[in-house]
Amino acid sequence: MMSSSPAPGRCFHFITGLPRSGSTLLSGILLQNPRFHAGMTSPVGSLCTAVLGQVSAGSEFGAVVGRDKRKALLRGLFDAYYADVGREVVFDTNRAWSAKMPLVHDLFPEAKVIACVRNVAWIMDSFERMYRANPYEATRLFGAAGARGTVYSRLEGLAQHEQTVGYAWSALREAFYGEHASSLLVVDYGLLTRAPAKVLPLVYDFLGEPHFEHDFENVEYDAEEFDQQLGAPGLHRVKRQVRFTPRPTVIPPDLFEKFNQMSFWNDKAGSAANVIAPAQQGKQA
Repeated sequence: MMSSSPAPGRCFHFITGLPRSGSTLLSGILLQNPRFHAGMTSPVGSLCTAVLGQVSAGSEFGAVVGRDKRKALLRGLFDAYYADVGREVVFDTNRAWSAKMPLVHDLFPEAKVIACVRNVAWIMDSFERMYRANPYEATRLFGAAGARGTVYSRLEGLAQHEQTVGYAWSALREAFYGEHASSLLVVDYGLLTRAPAKVLPLVYDFLGEPHFEHDFENVEYDAEEFDQQLGAPGLHRVKRQVRFTPRPTVIPPDLFEKFNQMSFWNDKAGSAANVIAPAQQGKQA
């Protein structure tokens, strides 16, 4: 049972990465550990951005709220938001953390960041399958009505740098080649679903946590109300059994080939990041 006060000696870690790449699945697995708290995207990252906007240069308070107080305000957001979570280790999930590695490092010098990834072509395939499975829903994932017109406009829109896939991809690329990359662990979705019993011990080693025996036959997580608001039923639903299910793609070959070239994490040259991924990405989901 969760307590109403922060756990003593609590530490924070972060989950980020690409959409449709297993962050909710990973959270569902980690939640089985009674010491861990994890979940879908939290508002803490957005709250940090909003507070900084109110106290930074250009705002009326920028001159009177110094760096140390800004740091204390942001640190307080984490403590306040998770005050009712009585677990020792908290994983906050937000795709924006990839683009805020210097902030993460300064707020929590010992924190680790786990980035879930997947071949971008299969991410696009997943979004397209979701769209086609809900023909009576004008999902908010694709923005304006015109952007939902065809598979080309839908997927090209998602790939824009300020949109769902493009932003997360750009942010992760920034973190992967950045100065704090050594605190980043990239976890491939395909490998996580194929061999969870091998991947999770590596995650624990990266975190510096004692191993825990997870039950990969009984993992559950759902956020039905949140997904309904997006017009994307099942977006954050996790199946009970961790399984890899191969399938053919539903997107045109030219689009698949274009997005298939975007898995930069397969080449670690120039990066200090840690990577758990197959040596070669195959053409299966």
